[in-house]
Amino acid sequence: MIIRPERQGDEEAIARVTEDAFRNVDYSDKTEHVIIERLRKAGALTVSLVTEDSEGIIGHIGFSPVTLSGGETGWFCLAPLSVAPDRQRQGVGSGLVREGLAALDRLSASGAVVAGDPDYYGRFGFRHVEGLSGKGIPDEYFTVLRLHGGTPSGIVGFHPGFDSDNA
Repeated sequence: MIIRPERQGDEEAIARVTEDAFRNVDYSDKTEHVIIERLRKAGALTVSLVTEDSEGIIGHIGFSPVTLSGGETGWFCLAPLSVAPDRQRQGVGSGLVREGLAALDRLSASGAVVAGDPDYYGRFGFRHVEGLSGKGIPDEYFTVLRLHGGTPSGIVGFHPGFDSDNA
């Protein structure tokens, strides 16, 4: 298995892995693959990595810029993280998260936010921050990892590619 940056020609495999990963997830609206495409077309996938093995692409992670109402800059959203169902619970997702965060660190990013399982993302240092929220996301599922700089505050604004009205 190798983790590498997304390259031209990976789009279909990433969409397929993402659709498969979220197909049976109750909280998903099944548009994650569309979100990736919108972010890609807008040039907003600052970090886009895949895991590949002899079978092809088996995982993907994307990071896109966010805005903060408190004015802090250099923050990114980790989303989506997708792993082929038959490869889940084998470290593929963890490897993608670690490599993605390392890529953000090399960019001197302030940090990342994620909406997801706090136990899973807590393993990488993501924590709830009082005074920071994402519109429509329950606080217990909205966590933050600081890389460089201070603690953010306010409301996080996501790229329009996440908006289902843009479908």
